[in-house]
Amino acid sequence: MDDAVDEKLSRAVLFEEQRPHLRAVAYRMLGSISEAEDALQEAWLRYDRTDTAEVENLAGWLTTVVSRVCLNLLRARAQRREEPLEPAGPGGEPGPRIPDPLLRREGVVDPEQEVMLADSVGLALMVVMESLSPAERVAFVLHDMFAVPFDEIAPLIEKTAAATRQLASRARRKVQGQAPAPDPDLGRQRVAVDAFFAAARNGDLGALVAVLDPDVVLRSDGGVGMARHSVVLSGSATVAGQAVLWGKLSPFARPALINGTAGAVVIGDNGRALSIMAFTVVDDAIVAIDVLTDPERLAALDLSDFRDR
Repeated sequence: MDDAVDEKLSRAVLFEEQRPHLRAVAYRMLGSISEAEDALQEAWLRYDRTDTAEVENLAGWLTTVVSRVCLNLLRARAQRREEPLEPAGPGGEPGPRIPDPLLRREGVVDPEQEVMLADSVGLALMVVMESLSPAERVAFVLHDMFAVPFDEIAPLIEKTAAATRQLASRARRKVQGQAPAPDPDLGRQRVAVDAFFAAARNGDLGALVAVLDPDVVLRSDGGVGMARHSVVLSGSATVAGQAVLWGKLSPFARPALINGTAGAVVIGDNGRALSIMAFTVVDDAIVAIDVLTDPERLAALDLSDFRDR
């Protein structure tokens, strides 16, 4: 009996050693913190029921298990979207889904987040990955972010290695075209974001256009019950006009790091979160703004660090 207990404890320790890596894989694939934790729990249950004595690479084996769980979740999510239960945008298209943001105050170190964001997975990149098919997303995440060989990914998605390479390549083109890499200098990012809020607060349309890239994209997710607030806007003039309308909220914006890049948490006088705003800054210009305004999801976030400035 003692041997059995020791064995279970030993297996639990081995799994916990891999948990940060597995959580990073699951978050990138699912864009949901709670679903990522569910995927890890399911992976643990499968691991606990399996004799892995002959497994030479436990980290790789567990990565495959988590990836398979995530793939099933992504496929189920895709089927639900086909039904169509999500709100439609102004043109009838589904509103954008903003993945769960990873938040922290600037200057605060969070080792767990550092592991999850080791490859600078900005929120804009996560948003674009929502448009990938389940197989594309799995191939892209595993190969491009975790260097898993195509011949190891192929059996997971039931494709040949060549077809898997093509899926990853197609996903890469989508991502690079719609989610450019942000400036690595957080200070320069913050200068652009502060300029945006200052111009919005003053209603200065010219200053807003100046800090926005001509092809800037704004994506806003208001949730299922707020279809009219789930929109995609593009172009500096259009986005600047929307920002002017938000000007009255600028005084309530608290600086934040959102998935490792400069952003803001907007909290009203009553302490209620109004929005999370993530910015992608390239060459001192804002190229993307991703806004989460879904009241239910905002209420579920721990924003205690931002309520006391």
